[in-house]
This record gives sequence, C-alpha cells and structure tokens, in this order.
Amino acid sequence: MKEVPQRDHENKRFALLLAARDSEYVKKTYGGYFNVFVAAFGEEGERWDLFRVVEGEFPDMKDLENYDGFVVSGSPYDAYGNDTWIIKLCFLLQILDSMAKKVLGICFGHQVLSRALGGKVGKACTGWDLGIRKVKIVKDLPPLVSRLFEDLDEIPASLSIIECHQDEVWEVPLGANVIAHSEKTGVEVFAIEDHILGIQGHPEYTKDILDNIIDRLLNSQSIERGLAANAKLMVQIAEPDRKCWGKICRKFLKGI
Repeated sequence: MKEVPQRDHENKRFALLLAARDSEYVKKTYGGYFNVFVAAFGEEGERWDLFRVVEGEFPDMKDLENYDGFVVSGSPYDAYGNDTWIIKLCFLLQILDSMAKKVLGICFGHQVLSRALGGKVGKACTGWDLGIRKVKIVKDLPPLVSRLFEDLDEIPASLSIIECHQDEVWEVPLGANVIAHSEKTGVEVFAIEDHILGIQGHPEYTKDILDNIIDRLLNSQSIERGLAANAKLMVQIAEPDRKCWGKICRKFLKGI
C-alpha cells in the first residue's frame, strides 16, 4: 500500500482501487497510475492509499469506515467478467453503497459500479470509442446532481473527455440518474444520490497517456490502423476539458 504523506490537519482519506497494471510508459513518465490519479483529484493535506485490486489487494473491511471516498480505475478487463477479483470488487462496491460511501468509478470502474448495483454492462454496440469525445450534459438535473457543477461558472451544455473503451453501460441501476450521453455512448455519466458517480471517459488521462495507449493497442493488433489514425488525429486537434472534469470529480469526492 502506498501513501501520500499528510501535510496539514484536514485528515481526508481516500483509496484508489486500481484495476489495471501500470504500463511501462506510465511508470517511466509518472511513476505509476496512482500518481496520475492523485495529480488529477488529490489536494493538499489528504491521504491517498493504493490498493491493486487487479492483483487481489483490497482494503480491510474493518477499515472502510475510515475513508472519505473511493476511486475505481479503468482496466483492460471486462466489467462483466467473473474473475475472482472482479466478483470481490462487486461485493466491496455493494458494501460501500450500503454505507453511502463516496465512490467514483472511471471507465471500467463506471461499468463495474453499474453491474455491482444492479445495472447491465456489455460490449458497446458501436465498437471501440477511442480519442477525445464531446459528451452532452442532461438538462434539468436533480438538485443533488446539479451541485456537482457548483465550482463551474454554469452547467455546461457539453464537455470533452478522453475515451478509451469497447464496453459500456447498457442499463443503469435502479434509482440512478443519467447525467451525460454522447453520439457513441448512451450512458457517459451516471449518479446515484450523492455518493455514487460513474464516468465512462477518463478525466484523469493526459493526451500523452492516450497517445501511448493507441500505440500499444495498434502494436498488439487490438485495433485497426484506421481507427488508430483517427484517434491520433483527435489527440492532435482536440483538447479534453480536464480542468472542468477535475473540479467535478473533486466536488463529488469532497464537496457535497
């Protein structure tokens, strides 16, 4: 378990449930995905713990109450798979939901949150979504959800985000609100009350991380050359709204 030392007396504590192994590029450039997430969502004085759930490392059930929030990362694995660690993760997410703990799910995390809480996930009908995509924010959001945007000047009509997935949420859990959708994906963002938030895209990714992933997917023949070329072009000409997404995620984890 890795920690960020506390620097003041806020005593906020968060856990990253890492569902992917560090790529060589991310290790070399950022020191691992843990540092990418803390840079995106962490703030001065907080403690962040790392649990590599993909390797079977989970927080102690007796320690869950001591956390202010949890983040579930993306993963190359299928959220609908039955690997032991995925089943265990689903069980943990059900417990956290029953405790009304803040849980932010990103990409795979978004999907596995939906699965664990009664939604349906599977392969995207339209195939890979890879690049930078504009997602449309739903109008007339419930008050608890609209508060996510309080740190922005106004609720935007749309926001751009880095996408890298071939699975999606087919149906959200009972009681969930769909917050955003896109031409490619029907459920880009969903929320349950004020403690569950799922985001299909990657608010934590930088463009260079996406660029490296595109290269690796192409080299492993996981994607076709044309898809890679289009995604590379998007990286060059488009910008994700990383600052806005960062504010939304921090507001969710710490400000509602």
